[in-house]
Amino acid sequence: MISLRGQKALITGGSRGIGRATAILFAKAGADVTISYVSNETAARGVQNEVAGLGRRCLIFKAEISDEGDVNRMVEETAKEFGRIDVLVNNAGIWTYGEMGKMTTEVWRETMKVNLDGVFFATNAVVPFMKAQKSGNIIHVSSTAAVRGEALHSHYAASKGALVSFTKSLAVELAPFNIRVNCAAPGWVDTDMCTGVFKIPGYREKVRESIPLKRIPPPEDIAGPILFLASDLARHITGEILNINGGSVLCGG
Repeated sequence: MISLRGQKALITGGSRGIGRATAILFAKAGADVTISYVSNETAARGVQNEVAGLGRRCLIFKAEISDEGDVNRMVEETAKEFGRIDVLVNNAGIWTYGEMGKMTTEVWRETMKVNLDGVFFATNAVVPFMKAQKSGNIIHVSSTAAVRGEALHSHYAASKGALVSFTKSLAVELAPFNIRVNCAAPGWVDTDMCTGVFKIPGYREKVRESIPLKRIPPPEDIAGPILFLASDLARHITGEILNINGGSVLCGG
């Protein structure tokens, strides 16, 4: 029932985790995709091959999302190759430790550059193409940390909280151009980003028990809601923050 047949999507951080799952699910729904990666070309090629196996095209770009030049080139090449960009999923991000009073300026700035500047660069580059075609979907990947905060990761929470305000502001600004802007806000997800903390004895089980649904979701459980937001089933939804956390944080978006 959900179809992206004929659409072209750009997914940042698409070589692993949520980005990878989203790229594959979009391809299953009929879309051609572009994914960015930072260093693991083998993983990116793996996604490309999976998408090709589904009969769709997948372009891969080695791009540092915090580098405006890299992002602009990726967007321009995607538009040139595909002829249009229908969906942008701003997924690339980092999650690092940062204790206030000890956090370095470099750690703070790195998180802001990747998690916030990178989203701005991609969105700013894509919007002119979407305005010209008078349609588009932009989906930011935020986090439940944006609304509940996260001790020892305040820089991460701050960057993701900014995406919530960015989403709501752009939803109103871009609505006249038939461009919808929404935000997916996952809680804990079983991805590489969490591998380190999940190796701490007992921590994974502690996290699982803290989730009302008693499960730590795979990336596919986040890709599904992202696909929904990109589809015509969500055509009257814009400016929404969709919390995907198994009931861990219950709040209005």
